[in-house]
Amino acid sequence: VRVEEIEDPLMQNIRYLDKLIDELAKGKSMEKILRK
Repeated sequence: VRVEEIEDPLMQNIRYLDKLIDELAKGKSMEKILRK
């Protein structure tokens, strides 16, 4: 599911946090994630 396709702001936040945790789990730096 692409974040852009979800209209509900709450769902967007949930999906974004999900992705954020996913990226952190892969060992990427927070800085790199925020600059995507």
